[in-house]
Amino acid sequence: MALEDAKHQVDEAFTRQNRRGLSYENAFGGATSFLRRRYSKELVGADIAVTGIPFDQAVTNRPGARFGPRAIREASTLQAFDAPYGWGYDPLSALNIIDYGDLAFDYANVAETPSRITEHLRQIVQAGVTPLSMGGDHYITLPILRAVAERFGPVALIQFDAHSDTWADDDPARIDHGTFLYKAIKEGLVDPKASASIGIRTDNPDTLGVTILDAPSVHRNGVDAVATKVKQLVGKRPCYITFDIDCLDPAFAPGTGTPVWGGLASWQAAEILRGLRGVTLIGGDVVEVSPPYDTTGATAIAGAHVLSELIALRGLVDAGTSL
Repeated sequence: MALEDAKHQVDEAFTRQNRRGLSYENAFGGATSFLRRRYSKELVGADIAVTGIPFDQAVTNRPGARFGPRAIREASTLQAFDAPYGWGYDPLSALNIIDYGDLAFDYANVAETPSRITEHLRQIVQAGVTPLSMGGDHYITLPILRAVAERFGPVALIQFDAHSDTWADDDPARIDHGTFLYKAIKEGLVDPKASASIGIRTDNPDTLGVTILDAPSVHRNGVDAVATKVKQLVGKRPCYITFDIDCLDPAFAPGTGTPVWGGLASWQAAEILRGLRGVTLIGGDVVEVSPPYDTTGATAIAGAHVLSELIALRGLVDAGTSL
């Protein structure tokens, strides 16, 4: 790991000529993009578009997830020097990845935001590019899934979360981070029989047929058993992964709106994600990183690593292998 051209190698978010490859720009300087990928609205030829959705209208307790994309990008700058550890290949060189920038929306016109999110993601999905989104509160996953389902139909969903988010909500006008999955299932965007929620540790009377692998079961049965069960459920169906950062125990990710103790350790989440090799990943997101409540930056670091793991997982889809 070293600068190849210390005089000129800076601001690669704008100056890098090749979309593929690692980046050796100083981590502490330069324009910040996710993993030092080039900012671009040009989707032709891209494999993955990373995009920020800084929207946090509805959180249970502590707001601030609108700053998540900014913090995740900054945290990712330390990860651009090397391939994600443990995958056996370099997805940054194998894949054409761009930072697609952030969703533009009117913060004072909340009612139109869902359709704006869907349209933003529709451009990516219909171009045949895999979207990986940075939130924002967990509501954003619902309008994202609307865009995804337009192309793929009902998808298998893998949800990492402390909350199942299937509380009943039949009011289409409500924009609520705690009912996104209820509405996604009711709208036919998600196939609950092929879906799983991992790390749950709050009660919910009806999970609508989604398999619950709660945090205690992860601790008791181990990460390999969890990954195996999820892959059995998902099979080869198009699969979307949503990762609410409060899936992690507050000891590992204190900067979230709804911290709940007894959650997954970061190493458990990493091992489960790596154990999902073989699923057909067609999109994903990381949500509810709220940096104002974590001065250490650990929560944003976790979010950046999750996205890196999703990139590595997505690369295996093209490779047709389970390296």
